[in-house]
Amino acid sequence: MIYTLTLNPAIDYNMRLAELVPGSMNRTGDEHIRCGGKGINVSAVLGNLGTQSTALGFIAGFTGDELERRLKAQGIRTDFIRLEKGMTRICVKLGEKNGRETEINASGPDISEEAMSALKEKLLALKGGDTLLLAGSVPRSLSKDIYEEICSMLFNNKVRIVADAAGAPLTNILHYHPWLIKPNHTEAGEICGTVIDSHKTAEECATKLRAMGAMNVIISMGDKGSVLAADNGRVYRITAPVGKAVNTVGSGDSLLAGFLAGYEETGDFRESLRRGTAAGSATAFTGKLCEKADYDRLLSEVQYG
Repeated sequence: MIYTLTLNPAIDYNMRLAELVPGSMNRTGDEHIRCGGKGINVSAVLGNLGTQSTALGFIAGFTGDELERRLKAQGIRTDFIRLEKGMTRICVKLGEKNGRETEINASGPDISEEAMSALKEKLLALKGGDTLLLAGSVPRSLSKDIYEEICSMLFNNKVRIVADAAGAPLTNILHYHPWLIKPNHTEAGEICGTVIDSHKTAEECATKLRAMGAMNVIISMGDKGSVLAADNGRVYRITAPVGKAVNTVGSGDSLLAGFLAGYEETGDFRESLRRGTAAGSATAFTGKLCEKADYDRLLSEVQYG
């Protein structure tokens, strides 16, 4: 079973307007609501591709109720910890006709020691062969080392840890040998002290990250495709299909979901990377999280590098 952990999920309230005028009344021309959080995005795309997962994390208040209701309506399995105080955050995104976007992200509820202990009990119940995704921001009430703490706790449980993080939260867990990490080319380049602008430089950095402890490393490079350095000693390159990116938000989460869905089905690294690239491209080209029809159409266009 795949489990996705989103410590600070959100309801994203997206609004479009002609122009944002600070200090005055602004009216929207279009608006929509979606469930937010990197782990939740991955669960959503996994569901769209026919692979079941369980979304873990914390919810609170009436917004937490609505987030869980929406996820269940999408067929996503949830096992959240409910907090007694506060409310699941609302993140407001304002888009203008000129392309400018303004974001206002709430901090989210405080997480008590009792709630964190309840989550740890759930995580300790995971079995060998289960996959746990750690992704997204860490709430202000938790230690910045919480991902490292979770990896330490599960180190001998043979749970496949997947991490989508950057900077210290990523490098601090490498000595626990996570099964898969997926930094983008900018994040990976910062760790490796280089500029990643080709498959060759991505391959060099991915190999270095494996030497630092990660078992498998995917580096995504947008329209240049992606590279995977795998624990079988091989490196795989994939080129992205040709298309116009409408909005790349969530494309990295979709790539990861496509890869995990592919690996659950085939156990083949190269094919899983191909499927992940198709899923990421489907999100980028449509501006919405990858759906099966777009994924199927693009899959045949993804080429091995």
